[in-house]
Amino acid sequence: MTEYVTLAGGCFWCTEAVFKDVIGVDTVESGYIGGDVPDPTYRAVCDGTTGHAEAIRVGYDPDQVTLADVFDIFFATHDATQLNRQGNDVGTQYRSAIFPADEGQEREARAAIERAQGESAKPIVTTIEPMSEWYEAEGYHQDYWETSGRANPYCLAVIPPKLQKLRKSFAMRSKSKAAVSA
Repeated sequence: MTEYVTLAGGCFWCTEAVFKDVIGVDTVESGYIGGDVPDPTYRAVCDGTTGHAEAIRVGYDPDQVTLADVFDIFFATHDATQLNRQGNDVGTQYRSAIFPADEGQEREARAAIERAQGESAKPIVTTIEPMSEWYEAEGYHQDYWETSGRANPYCLAVIPPKLQKLRKSFAMRSKSKAAVSA
């Protein structure tokens, strides 16, 4: 049975690419959450006027990958110490946040933040925010790394290092690493 968790870790193109490579992840959808404007557009979210975060909704099989592993991968592949930014992307739309669907996810999120803090010399600024209305991003944002990102200089600079970190730190969780090993 597929379970879902919603994560914001900066640019959704970058977080989507990471989780698409995780064994046990069935789906990754880019979208917007946490704002107060109905049916936001990419342009409005990027302008920082809606309150939404660029986020991903990860559908995963808990028999193949635990929620704790999903959270640990999330923290290992983005900088959870940067407030309202990831690299050159600045604004609340690029915040580090978790939107738990229930109390169990919230407990796991808090435990993951504690684990991440134990690994970091800087304070973790990831917020735990209430689940709110999810808005799927426009179609051209879905599967962006596979369809358009490899021709985008920004993506070429940001995504490969994130994938390398995944494949190094979570080798047994990476579809690409498993394919290479097989």
